[in-house]
Amino acid sequence: MLPVRQLAYKVNDLEAAAAAHHRRFGSGPFFVLRHVALASSVHRGVARPFDHSSAYGQWGSVMVELVVQHNPDDSALHEMFPHGSGREGLHHAALFVDDLEAAIARFASVGAPLAQLSVTQGGTAFAFVETRASLGHMLELYEPTEQLTAFYDFVAAAAQGWDGKDLIRELG
Repeated sequence: MLPVRQLAYKVNDLEAAAAAHHRRFGSGPFFVLRHVALASSVHRGVARPFDHSSAYGQWGSVMVELVVQHNPDDSALHEMFPHGSGREGLHHAALFVDDLEAAIARFASVGAPLAQLSVTQGGTAFAFVETRASLGHMLELYEPTEQLTAFYDFVAAAAQGWDGKDLIRELG
């Protein structure tokens, strides 16, 4: 079983989206990482920049990510929400997998090919696989490294007993 660990939404404004999500669902606080540093990013077999910022908050038992792409280049995000369209919505659900390469191959074998593979400067690889035809959104796959699971735990812990103040918190 591969439980959903995160739901991610493409938004136009991180702060406004975080405030709206919090008002509707009580989610938060949101930790913002601006211009996520990537070592590499390959979209549909072509190396492309993927300059994005994300806000991460807790929504019940699931992390919610709000993401903005700053550059106009093709990406898995822009496939669903073309640059300049102003559209927002659910982009992906994230899953932890034991072996990223094997999971990419397994999804490809059932008609969900790799759309984008990116690696952060810290070494965390994440893959978007094409599941729009069957799910209406993409899936994001990554291995649950100690660094990644510690971040998930950090965001979840911040939500415990949170008083609703300091909704937006900058990271690094």
